[in-house]
Amino acid sequence: YIERNPSYLLYQFPASATELSILKMADYRPIVANMFLFFLIFGLSGTVDFSHFKRQIKNKKAILTGLLLQFIILPFLGFLVVKITKLDYIMGITLLIITSSPGGAYSNWFCSIFNADLALSVTMTAISTILSVAMLPLNVLLYSRLAFDGDVLDSLDWHALGISLAVVVAAITSGLFISAKYGKESPKLRSALNKAGNVAGLGLIIFTSVAPEGGSIDLSGRELVFYFGTILPIVFGLLASILISSLAGLNKPERVTVSVECVYQNTGIAMTSCLALFDGADEADGIG
Repeated sequence: YIERNPSYLLYQFPASATELSILKMADYRPIVANMFLFFLIFGLSGTVDFSHFKRQIKNKKAILTGLLLQFIILPFLGFLVVKITKLDYIMGITLLIITSSPGGAYSNWFCSIFNADLALSVTMTAISTILSVAMLPLNVLLYSRLAFDGDVLDSLDWHALGISLAVVVAAITSGLFISAKYGKESPKLRSALNKAGNVAGLGLIIFTSVAPEGGSIDLSGRELVFYFGTILPIVFGLLASILISSLAGLNKPERVTVSVECVYQNTGIAMTSCLALFDGADEADGIG
């Protein structure tokens, strides 16, 4: 443990002023990650076109099917994968956060490529982002308690995760307010917010890749269960999406949309959560 988390020694034994300053510098990482996360979600929320939103909100069957898949089916599938593959608590909790997160910022782009219902995708992304304020922590708390021992969960900094969720709430609220008040009169503003969100998302990926305290992220040389654990929720999610959307009688573009929204998650929330929840080399393992 000490080899993987050398900063542990600084907490257990007297440290010099230089060593203490290094520890204090490490505290900036969750702050910077939360800043990137705020502008990512803020940019996504600020691009919501409420005219499209009002039209698509009437498509109750497609929206309810998508929300069922995203917040009920996929988190449960993530839990099953964690139990079946017996992932350790670092990768397991990270996977639970990912499968409980709202749709990702680029799901709309994928829907446009696959000739899906783009307006439905935008609406579902907006709704899932709003609902994630309650559903994300609820699913993570429920399935992490079912998957892991209480002693392991009590050792994690859940308060820090709560801060990240509060950042998401603030970003959603302010982004939707800006879009509703100024977006209609200023398409350029919506475009600028979209670009800002993309830049923040890229910045978050780069920062979390180099920021872990325990060293660089290495995706090679891991146990086979790591790769299966990463892929299986996507495969199971796609199969469930195709089956349930077909049984619901959705048309083909709508089926593609709910499938993409189900399996393409906002990984920015999970990456920020790893910096908040884990220490040392565990950070690199979780983010990887």
